[in-house]
Amino acid sequence: MAERPDDRMPEPVMDPAALCREEIYTDGKVGTLRCMVPVNVDGSTDTSRPLRFVGEAQILTPAGALPLSFEVEGETLAEAVQNYAAAAKEGIERAVREIQELRRQQSSGLVIPKGPIGPGGLPGGMGGGKIQMP
Repeated sequence: MAERPDDRMPEPVMDPAALCREEIYTDGKVGTLRCMVPVNVDGSTDTSRPLRFVGEAQILTPAGALPLSFEVEGETLAEAVQNYAAAAKEGIERAVREIQELRRQQSSGLVIPKGPIGPGGLPGGMGGGKIQMP
């Protein structure tokens, strides 16, 4: 008997010990800071866990705007604002490296078929050695 997709998927259960409230801060120009405030299941602030800050920005590419998200060090909002520029620069550099790696992987994925290739890249034609994407 075939398994139903519902039987194979794990049930999405939230972890009550990892709940956070999001607070969003922006200067309206450069970017956004999300402050992840730890909370208890009753919604009260959990002071036993530290605040986490996540920065957001965009870089423009030939394909359009690419959204970026990155961790920002800081124990307070003031520290996170101060550290935003360095974290954004590191996030942008990491994204550029990842894009370059994806391009490299794609360019090395060229396939040189064996034997003659016909019109439209189908086997059986005259000629050969044309490079085709898989």
